[in-house]
Formats: sequence, C-alpha cells, structure tokens
Amino acid sequence: MSRFTSLRGTAFLFLLFLSSLWFLNFVGRTILSPVLPLIEDEFLISHAKASSIFIFLSIGYGISIFFSGLLSGTFGYRKSIIVSLLVTALMFFLIPVVKVFAALYAFAFIIGMATGIYIPAVIPLITSYYDEKIWSKTIAIHDSAASLGVFAAPLVAIFLLRFFQWRGVLGVMGFVFVIAAIMFYLLFHELKVARVTKAVLGKFIRRRALWVLSIIWVFAASTSIGVYYITPLFLTKELYLDIGYANTIFGISRLGGFVVAISSGFLVSRFSIRTIMASILIISGASTAFVALAGVKFIGLALFLQASFIYGFFPAGLIAISRIFDLNVRGLATGFIFGFGVIIGWGVTPYLLGLSGDLLSFKFGILLLGLAVMLSSSLVFLLKELRPERK
Repeated sequence: MSRFTSLRGTAFLFLLFLSSLWFLNFVGRTILSPVLPLIEDEFLISHAKASSIFIFLSIGYGISIFFSGLLSGTFGYRKSIIVSLLVTALMFFLIPVVKVFAALYAFAFIIGMATGIYIPAVIPLITSYYDEKIWSKTIAIHDSAASLGVFAAPLVAIFLLRFFQWRGVLGVMGFVFVIAAIMFYLLFHELKVARVTKAVLGKFIRRRALWVLSIIWVFAASTSIGVYYITPLFLTKELYLDIGYANTIFGISRLGGFVVAISSGFLVSRFSIRTIMASILIISGASTAFVALAGVKFIGLALFLQASFIYGFFPAGLIAISRIFDLNVRGLATGFIFGFGVIIGWGVTPYLLGLSGDLLSFKFGILLLGLAVMLSSSLVFLLKELRPERK
C-alpha cells in the first residue's frame, strides 16, 4: 500500500474521519462525568462511590488497551475498531434499563473494554497510511479530537438533557456509535503486521523507555481525565455552583486544549520533543494547582488553563512512541503505555480525589496532584532514544 505524503484530498478526509472516531471514543468514555451529579442524586450515594464508576471504566479500558495492542495486529486493525464501536453502542442501549447503581460498574467496565480497543489499532493504521515525514501533523490532528471530545461532552450533555433524562442521553450515544461503525466498515481496508514472537515480547518488556513513558503517562492522564471526571462534583458539591452553569464553564474550559494539541504536533517537527513534553508537564502541573487555589471567582480561568496545556502532551507522547518503537510492536507499546496510565490516572486518581472530597476537600487532592505532575517532568529526560541527532 502506498502512503499518503501530504494532507490533501483523500488523505485529509481519511484523517478527518479517523479523528471523528477518536472524538466519539472520548465523548463515549466521558459522557458519564457531566451527568454524574444526576446519577449521584438519583441513587443517593457519596462522592467517592459515584466517582468509583471510573475505576471500573478505567480498569476495563486499561486491560483492553493492553491486549488490543498485543492482539489487534493479528486479528486485524479494521475488525478491531468495528468491534469497539459496536460493543460500545450496545452498552449505551442497555444502560437505560439499569435500576441498581452497582450494575453501572459492569456496564462502565465493558464500555472501558470496548473503547480501549481503538487507539492501539488506529496508531499503526495512521503510521502505515501516512508517510513518516507527516506523522507529527497527522498524529497531532488526530489526537486533537480527544481534547475536542472532552470539551464537547458537557455541552452535548447539556443539550440532550433538555430533551431526555440522563438515561436517554446514553441511548442517543448508542445510535451515533452504530452509524460510525457502518461508515468505518465502508471506508477502510484491513491492515496486518507480523505476529509478535516471545523473543520480541521479552525484549520489548525490558526496554527502559517503555516503563518511563508509562509512568509519565500516569501523571499526564491524572491531570487530564483524572481531574476531568471529578470536576462536575467539585464545582457543584464543594463550590456550590448550579449544575447547568457548572457544566457550561466546564465544557468551555476544555476548548483551549484543541488548539494546544494541534500546536504540539507541529512544534515537535521544529523543537526537541523531550523539551516540549517536559515543559507541558510543568505548566500543566502548575495550572492544576491553580484550580485548587483559584476559588469561585477565577475557577473558569483556572479550568481553562489546566485543560488547555495538558492536551499538548498526548500528541507529543504518541509521536515519541512512534519514533521509539518499530511498527510490529508500535500498537503493543501504545496499548501498554496507555493501559498503565489509564488504570491509574483515569481510574485510581478520580477515586482518590473523590475520597479527598469526602474526608478533606477536593481542593487538597487537586493541589497535591498538581505538584506531583510538575515533579514528573524530570522523567522525560530519561528517554535517551529521543535525544536530538548531532549534525
């Protein structure tokens, strides 16, 4: 298969569609967050118990994303993405019948499993369809859909809640996922790579870069989606904002991440990727601490800054993965690193922040996280494979 060497015509349309799938993947995983206060009120549960939904979602996502990286190359990247979309749709159709809160744990886990299949399958697809010279642009544009999805989820929820209860919102999501699966089936062909042998897997597991990137990803994931999941509870239960107003500023605050995510990919082609990643982590940690200290008057600005900068990390991180790991283990590396970061950053972190909200305050937990993210920036310079080549 010949690769696209520029982002024109069909190449751009293909990338735009793949970006829309990543957008949908993020909305599907985060749509529970803006309706979480309604779920909490309906089932009369604590902040920590409500937030624990995301532990199950994130464990499912983390397990799936790892095994998808290991198996999707053999099973087929196209088939893997179609399965991801259809199973997610089925879960959104079934959730509206739930009457017991504990059942949401199972559905959240399966949604995590289904959506986790996507990214380890799509990164090898993108790096195979597009020439390496434009990876920084294609990956940045594709990954910017994540920040756009995070921005859109609260606004989508606000709009749909005008016409449906929170259960109906999820039913609508199911129909959208079905349509996306049909379109992907019609547009893309299958791509397979060589099976990963035990020898290759053993060498892969022993690579220092794999573990360094995984640890860094935990902190990046914690300050992005980890904080995102509990923000509606923080705004409505601790700062006492109305849920409609809270979701409005919550959603708008995520808009800046879209611009930063695209800019990050383009900057990588001009500057040291390690410097960019470290700088983003320092700024993101500081802005996360600002969220805890801002108060009601400046909370909108604080959330905007916090959400804007961290989304520049992920395109740079995906480009780093693509440069460090060969094609036959690229999906596996993506799955392992994402899985490690997701289980802790998206699952454990929201629970700990919710626990902090019950025992002390959300502010204390968010401040502590911000300081930890700033310290994690030093780990980037352990990635020796990303040293700039001497001329």
